[in-house]
Amino acid sequence: MRKKSIAIAAALMLGTALPTMAQAQAAKTITGGFDVGPGGLPKNFNPMVATAGFTWLNTYFEPLILWNAGLTELEGGLAKSFKVSPDQTTFTFELVKETWHDGKPFTSKDVKFTLDLARNKASGSLFVARLSEIASVETPTDSSVVIKLSKSNGSFLAILSQLMILPEHALSAIPAEQIATNTWWSTAPIGTGPYKFKRYVTDQYVEMAADEDYRGGKPKVATLINRYFENPAAAVAALRSGEIQFTYVEPDDAAAFKGNNNFKVIEGGSFVVNYLGFNQKLPLFKDVKVRQAIMYAIDRNAIIDSLYGGAAKPANCGYTAANLVPDGLEPYAYNPDKAKKLLAEAGWDKINGNKPITLLTYYGSPQAANVMAAVQSMLAQVGVNVVPRVVDTPTYNGTVYKEGTPDWNAFPMIFAGLQNGPNPASINPGLNKSQLPPAGFNTMRIEFDELSAAFDTALAETDQSKVEGAWKNVCKVMNKDLPWGTLWVANRYGVASNKLKDFTWVPAPAGGPFAQHPERWDIQ
Repeated sequence: MRKKSIAIAAALMLGTALPTMAQAQAAKTITGGFDVGPGGLPKNFNPMVATAGFTWLNTYFEPLILWNAGLTELEGGLAKSFKVSPDQTTFTFELVKETWHDGKPFTSKDVKFTLDLARNKASGSLFVARLSEIASVETPTDSSVVIKLSKSNGSFLAILSQLMILPEHALSAIPAEQIATNTWWSTAPIGTGPYKFKRYVTDQYVEMAADEDYRGGKPKVATLINRYFENPAAAVAALRSGEIQFTYVEPDDAAAFKGNNNFKVIEGGSFVVNYLGFNQKLPLFKDVKVRQAIMYAIDRNAIIDSLYGGAAKPANCGYTAANLVPDGLEPYAYNPDKAKKLLAEAGWDKINGNKPITLLTYYGSPQAANVMAAVQSMLAQVGVNVVPRVVDTPTYNGTVYKEGTPDWNAFPMIFAGLQNGPNPASINPGLNKSQLPPAGFNTMRIEFDELSAAFDTALAETDQSKVEGAWKNVCKVMNKDLPWGTLWVANRYGVASNKLKDFTWVPAPAGGPFAQHPERWDIQ
């Protein structure tokens, strides 16, 4: 307070004008590590190929609809209202009145353009398979869109919640096959969100400026900066020193910040199931007994207690919502003797013996390294020799999503995560045989007929009294056939400086997009 008084006195003595409230507001900046951790995707600017990083992308791009911050229901984004036909084949959206950051009007033509581009395989979009059931996109007026599907799809709204709407006038002249690698994304992108893209300093940071005409109100902070860090530890150091005001943190760091009045620890379920993926293009894991043995060989409770500090819970199928998980699932409790017996019955010595098997992952944190070391040690005790290999996300994606005939031996096993909520249909792209890359996320090339049929039935169910039962059946099939070795769902943590006000971060899948309202964020 004394320093502030001295500064005011000096200004008066020198005849210097004191800053107005508007000037003080204009000087506000929030800097964060918004792409640190599993919810981020550093240096990716194209939302059509993003598997994470939506916390940041959603500051300048927007979807038609998105989940609220509590992940309990969908609300309007660029659509002010939406209606769904009883058979879940016709979706009608009334659009907000908004302009793109270059002043051009946002209209239904932009929505149709985005949907057409996202369904075009040449664009590199990860939405191709997920939007394949669209039969037509109609634009009866500039402010209304009608999407018709060829069959019922209970997950369609959840899919749209991750599809950022793009400007037709800025991108339509670029050939679809050149879209993915075009420099537009990192040099001059325009969106409709509360912040405008200002600059990207290669490998260092991205800077945004407030859109003063944003329909949700003028942002309270003039500038947002997304800093890049090599790892969470570096981001934590920057947070402690005051260089940034927010970052994702590992559980150990979260514990260290608790009780510190200068910071707020944000904790919540990740809604991401971590799993071991078994490449079905290789003979190693064709026999379900091998997959079962791997599950019995891993002491999940010990890992959860020692490495997650108890802040996780075992997952015995692809999601953990209590109303969707049936009774009677096999818990795959730790039993190394049973694992050895199953491997012997499967003829593991002849299938592989003690040859090393690469365990590929994009999780590069110290905690993930400890988890994989524990898994490696436990599997070694039953005669399965895995060797962890950590790569960055672009390298990982380039390896597992490659079209044609990739090097299957480059990823015989993976340690990964896929969001399991708030809509269970979100795991369909990772497991259904209709979702093989590049169209979907089925990187392990799982083509299990019973599993795919269970997914198709659940997605098509329009009778709300039967929906939960259909998803429980998916869970049963996953638990029985083990397309993945599902491990656990861990809590996720962020730490924010107490200088931040009205700041919202949702510790959940991919960073959103969720209704986090960046225009309301403020800093003292």
